[in-house]
Amino acid sequence: MTSLRPAPRIANAIVLAWGWRRALIALVAGAASALAMAPVDAFPVMFLTLPVAALLIDGSAAGRWNGIGASAAAGWFFGFGYFLAGLYWVGYAFLVDAKTFGWLLPFAVMALPAGLALFMAFGFALARVLWTQGATRILALAATLTVSEWLRGHILTGFPWNALGDALTGFLPLAQAAAYVGVWGLTFLAVAIFTTPVVIADAGLRPLRRWLPFAFGVVVLVALAGAGAWRLASMPTQFVDGVKLRLIQPNLQQDAKFNYSAKDRVMAHYLALSDRATGPQSSGIADVTHLIWPESAFPFFLTREADAMAKIADLLPPQTTLITGAVRAREPVTDARHLRAYNSIYVIGGDGTILSVYDKVHLVPFGEYLPFQDFLERLGLQQLTKLPGGFLAGDRHRSIAIPGAPRVLPLLCYEIIFSGDTVPLSDRPGWIVNLTNDGWFGISSGPYQHFLQARVRAIEEGLPVVRDANDGISAVIDPLGRVVDSLPLGVEGVLDSSLPKAIAPTWYERAGDSMPGLMILAALAVVIPRRRRRA
Repeated sequence: MTSLRPAPRIANAIVLAWGWRRALIALVAGAASALAMAPVDAFPVMFLTLPVAALLIDGSAAGRWNGIGASAAAGWFFGFGYFLAGLYWVGYAFLVDAKTFGWLLPFAVMALPAGLALFMAFGFALARVLWTQGATRILALAATLTVSEWLRGHILTGFPWNALGDALTGFLPLAQAAAYVGVWGLTFLAVAIFTTPVVIADAGLRPLRRWLPFAFGVVVLVALAGAGAWRLASMPTQFVDGVKLRLIQPNLQQDAKFNYSAKDRVMAHYLALSDRATGPQSSGIADVTHLIWPESAFPFFLTREADAMAKIADLLPPQTTLITGAVRAREPVTDARHLRAYNSIYVIGGDGTILSVYDKVHLVPFGEYLPFQDFLERLGLQQLTKLPGGFLAGDRHRSIAIPGAPRVLPLLCYEIIFSGDTVPLSDRPGWIVNLTNDGWFGISSGPYQHFLQARVRAIEEGLPVVRDANDGISAVIDPLGRVVDSLPLGVEGVLDSSLPKAIAPTWYERAGDSMPGLMILAALAVVIPRRRRRA
């Protein structure tokens, strides 16, 4: 018989590590995995980090309860490193009003990753329950981490930021697979593909069998990229006739956006930008059909300021429609001390008439409301927006009619990050408008990650996304995720663009999460019989 090479020394060291060394290895591997996310998009790093995760689960066998507890601990440290490195920018929001919230910064920056890491711990522990030897353990990890990531995206209102599948979306040809399997299917594929190098370290296998899973993973990755490139080449961007968009990126500082005394300056800034000529053939706003302003555009209740509404009416030509974010007071208001409000989008016609209103459905915990609001307010705590009682939530996502354009689905801020939970097939719009204010997070990774997720929603749904952000990244994105035009982060600017046409409903839009579910079931159909034979 042919002699077999021993497992590589590094793999042995990871498997045998225990105590603080094991925790440190998991922490570093998790943190390095965040390099696969925007803005770095170095997805090949996961060929190194996810095999480490599998080796840590291999080494958990020495622990009690068949290693389930040790696997959960490794998963928590891996997840803590991953989310700490990927979500550090959350701390910037606590510096906007540092006098009030600055003391909470270290707690928030540590607490959010610590909580999200519990989902990764669950995925590792469940993987240990199903653990096998050889290549089939890759499928066990892919299935269980997909389940844990899906749960992270849904439990307690959900926070699917930087799902593992997003590692495949920074490269646009690879991202096209989202049109068929969504971000949860991409999560399964990412874990399955990037974990394959772990088999190379299996000393009990012949060389061909050790390298075969890795080679197969690379082939699948190349095939996905090739299929995506073909899809991009065969479906050029087409545009809606007669629609000219103008996106305003005011780049206002946060203290101006929430300071009533700055209302005249803020309004003048918006009006001047909106009527700015953008080229030698431009006549200012006269040839614009749809003017778009970002989330929470004003430091006041728009409909309660007659002079602001009059200025908007004077600005808009008869054929121009304004889509703008604004805070909306719940009517009637009988007592100013108990005023409640919505984070809303207004559609305003050329004569200054309000045509439609959308109220944000998916509010940001601790940003727009507090869990157990009344109790925590009595303790002296408040959410970052400092609105007493927190914002009220709208009732549902819905498309609305827009003069001179297809029906639009309005989404505010991070509502765009929820895969499969934004566009009702029975009420399919022609485009999505996403108004946001990423100024809370400065010049950091956060706005780039937010933008990437908006692009993935366009691919999943087959719908163009028009994204207007206070300080960037504002962009017009076609239904295959191509950026038609954009404004960079941290600058003031005006973006004029045509509106891309939607394509037919994608496979993912029609089937939802059934395809990722089938992928998980297929993996379990392979893993469970193998696990039973071992038992």
